[in-house]
Amino acid sequence: MLDKSIKDTYELVIGLEVHAQLLTKSKMYTSDSTEYGNLPNTHISVITLGHPGTLPKVNKRAVEYAVKMGIACNSEITRRNIFARKNYFYPDLPKGYQITQDKGPICVGGVVPITLPDGTEKEVALTRIHMEEDAGKSMHLAGEVDTLVDFNRAGVPLIEIVSEPDMRSSEEAYAYLVEIKKLVRYLDICDGNMEEGSLRCDANISVRKRGESAYGKKVEVKNMNSFRNVARAIEHEFERQVLLAEAGVEIVSETRTFDATTGTTASMRTKEDLNDYRYFPEPDLSPVVISEEWLQSVRESMPPLPRFLYQKFMQTYQLPAYDAGVLTESKEIALYFEALCTHTQAYKGASNMVMGPVKSYLNELTLSIADFPIPVENLAKLVDLADTGKVSASVATQRLFPTMLARPEVDPLALAQELNLIQESDTASILPIVEEVVAAFPDKVAAYKGGKKGLLGMFMGEVMKRSKGKADPKVATQLLTEQLEK
Repeated sequence: MLDKSIKDTYELVIGLEVHAQLLTKSKMYTSDSTEYGNLPNTHISVITLGHPGTLPKVNKRAVEYAVKMGIACNSEITRRNIFARKNYFYPDLPKGYQITQDKGPICVGGVVPITLPDGTEKEVALTRIHMEEDAGKSMHLAGEVDTLVDFNRAGVPLIEIVSEPDMRSSEEAYAYLVEIKKLVRYLDICDGNMEEGSLRCDANISVRKRGESAYGKKVEVKNMNSFRNVARAIEHEFERQVLLAEAGVEIVSETRTFDATTGTTASMRTKEDLNDYRYFPEPDLSPVVISEEWLQSVRESMPPLPRFLYQKFMQTYQLPAYDAGVLTESKEIALYFEALCTHTQAYKGASNMVMGPVKSYLNELTLSIADFPIPVENLAKLVDLADTGKVSASVATQRLFPTMLARPEVDPLALAQELNLIQESDTASILPIVEEVVAAFPDKVAAYKGGKKGLLGMFMGEVMKRSKGKADPKVATQLLTEQLEK
């Protein structure tokens, strides 16, 4: 283990390349289906396989999705887009080249704002976002010596989001990936499923002495199937490279693979040994020109973005940063909360209801908010019942909410009256219960008067139990305190 004092003399430098598989129904340059999970080699054609004489055609929806991501990141949108061939040999690359963008990416520059666990905010600059097609998939079956190739994924549209080397810790890289995943999901352009490979990340990692301006030699780490593993790979590489630097060993610019079992990286190939990709303009595709009218129509179709809603929830609804963060993790939950707030002004109560009972119900049954049975107007009435003190918060969440799931169209107030759950705020009705509880525990009363003020919670619990949850906690607390202080 490397000494912390030595590590602190070095600075970690991270740039990430994220590939997002676009949610189009057809491939980037052909009409073949992009459906996931079908039998191998069933979504292919002569165009996907690159047969002689076949011609590609650009998928307009894929271009639209790339533009949406660029708008979301405040990138400059390139109006005249030229495609290129990236030449390399690999068994799962059927054409022997990949159609991509080289000199003119569709999105130039931009930023992705991130929030760290301690609340610190930072903007990570982007170099570019470009369009390209995916390769196929090599399959290594247990016990088999041969490698099989599935070309279903070949030609599926991707955008590659390339950051500047702006991140300085694994925490920043993790937060960046979370924000990218949130953005593509809000835009409905990618499902963000890293386990299925629809969101993939390569990390470029280097180290340098603190205070130095020149970058060290970067190492690219591949084959990471979760955000957590990206963070683990970065931590390992930081320590490995610092150890090499301290020992006076030259750090080699190379591509390494990450082993999730051991948490270590291993060399795949050195960068210096790689042949040039020999990019040249794709001769079979005309330039794609983006008109001002079409670009404006894409801008107008943009949904509210997570950062905008996060700020709105804190400023307009006065929610804590934690609540705003949880509620904006999912676009569907965020928009449901927005709808809820059009029917109630008890915003914190609405937040507690969505973050607590609603999300628990959805998670338990693996449902989306679209499947939630209670109409938003009725849930707002339940929030108001608790906020105005007609029922206690615990009764609202533990008694009324479960009943409303079975009877979603019933008015919550009528339901509370039917179940005799309306909270008693009348001193005359609560005082006898308080006096009964105080009389039942003389030893606890003595301990309370002796300085054990924490016993108030025990007395309150007993009052709520004997009132069947109907006693107003504020009134009950005041009456209890008065009785105990006598």
